[in-house]
Amino acid sequence: MNFLSLFVLIPLLMMVGLALSKEMKQIRLVAVTGSAIQLLLAIGLVALYLCERSAGNTAEMLFLADTVWYAPLNIHYAVGVDGVSVAMILLSAIIVFAGVFASWKIDPLPKEFFLWLILLSIGVFGFFISINLFTMFMFYEIALIPMYLLIGVWGSGNKNYAAMKLTLMLMGGSALLLVGILGIYFHSSADGYLTMNILEIAKNNAIPMSAQYLFFPLTFIGFGVLGAMFPFHTWSPDGHASAPTAVSMLHAGVLMKLGGYGCFRVAMYLMPQATQELSWIFLILTGISVVYGAFSACVQKDLKYINAYSSVSHCGLVLFALLMWNTTAMTGAVLQMLSHGLMTALFFALIGMIYGRTHTRDIREMGGLMKIMPFLSTCYVIAGFASLGLPGLSGFVAEMTVFVGAFQWTDTFHRAFTIIACTSIVITAVYILRVVGKLLYGKVENEHHLSLTDATWFERLSAISLIVSVAALGIAPSWVSNMISNSMEVISQRILQYI
Repeated sequence: MNFLSLFVLIPLLMMVGLALSKEMKQIRLVAVTGSAIQLLLAIGLVALYLCERSAGNTAEMLFLADTVWYAPLNIHYAVGVDGVSVAMILLSAIIVFAGVFASWKIDPLPKEFFLWLILLSIGVFGFFISINLFTMFMFYEIALIPMYLLIGVWGSGNKNYAAMKLTLMLMGGSALLLVGILGIYFHSSADGYLTMNILEIAKNNAIPMSAQYLFFPLTFIGFGVLGAMFPFHTWSPDGHASAPTAVSMLHAGVLMKLGGYGCFRVAMYLMPQATQELSWIFLILTGISVVYGAFSACVQKDLKYINAYSSVSHCGLVLFALLMWNTTAMTGAVLQMLSHGLMTALFFALIGMIYGRTHTRDIREMGGLMKIMPFLSTCYVIAGFASLGLPGLSGFVAEMTVFVGAFQWTDTFHRAFTIIACTSIVITAVYILRVVGKLLYGKVENEHHLSLTDATWFERLSAISLIVSVAALGIAPSWVSNMISNSMEVISQRILQYI
């Protein structure tokens, strides 16, 4: 069996183990053991990938496997990874591991909660290893479907509205995506041998320009909805605000990255001519996302809504960088995926821990938490510094790479939108420092908060695992950056050849 398939098989075995578990202790043991094995496998995959590259293996995708599923339509279970896929798998494994500990005391129905959460992770891992359009779309849907129940059953606030809104908008994006994928499939070859293998479609280079003009917007918007691209972002703040802690972590940290990943892996890579011709339209929309999300975060009072709108801004920066289609900017886009995934998962974990103690997310009702719960407060400051791009943390590396790549364009249009996007750095600093000052310092607004306790051991483990990852990416980014840029150069050069 192919090594990559273990990332799907292990969660399936976890689900079997959870189904057979009867006590909370057994449920936790299965979830922790399975997520730890996944994390070790992800670290092992990174090591194997780097060893292959250092040994001189220049193949576009490594660890390939291909099995026929449905011969009449030439549908295969085809998997493989490049540097970007490996990075995304490692990110997913870290956040799933941290999410398990953040859900240590989930109630009610803990078994069912972890079953749906693990099913979501199957979709995520399967999506990142797929190089076949059918299997990629299948895993994409598997990742989306559990969100309705995870929010509707275990969420808070106006959870039914948020779950339905999220589901309808993401399913609408999936409908556009399905049409786009079928369009690519029926134009995948000039000799009539149709295929859904991404590498074969790119090699054939047979999709006519007329078809690209139609199917590029459909696939980019279809994936862009999940990437919270303006004006299709409105599901995101409500969904994040109502989701339970681990779901918010996995949703913002990993699930939204499926949107950016799909945009370049499918829309841009397979339809490079349309990318070159139409990217300016989506560059405008993503530029709006970056600034609009940051400004919206400034006026929010709810901690989750602040982080949700911040995610709209940071994910907008991912798509913005991809649409610059040079290697530096696209490498920055993936680094931004990693950075945002880690720091927003940390934010949502800490917000959930604070809410579990204060029973409020309104910053006007909180204050002086630094002296009451110093560990959680310190972690929140670190997450905030990462978000505003403090050197030494992941946000600085990602944003600098994005803007350096974007400024490689010398025309007025690209330079103007790059400068507009750069203003988000200042706006982010405003709302981050405002929240940190109000939430952690000053006087205690509620005297009952004086009796609150600091983080438990499992909460500390969840937060520390994410903080270490944020710091590691910020302090030693070269190996990740090189791994990503080697893969992104293939996509960038494929687009640039049509200039």
